[in-house]
Amino acid sequence: MCTMIAEKVKIDGCGKGTSGWFDVNQANVSYDHPFNAPLEHALNIDFVNEALGPGARVAVEISAEAARALVATIEAVLAE
Repeated sequence: MCTMIAEKVKIDGCGKGTSGWFDVNQANVSYDHPFNAPLEHALNIDFVNEALGPGARVAVEISAEAARALVATIEAVLAE
């Protein structure tokens, strides 16, 4: 079943695609069926710059467990 859970957040950073580095200004975050990961549901994050077109995208699909571990690790690193 599709969860239809999706959120967008404005960000400031860079991503590396097949053509090199580009500015990213938005992250699209969803919890739903992944396109490629062998999981029933995954946390899907697309780092994008929509003004640059579909080539300005870095996509990640990870398990819920991996997402929670990543959040904890990011929080720990930022707290140092």
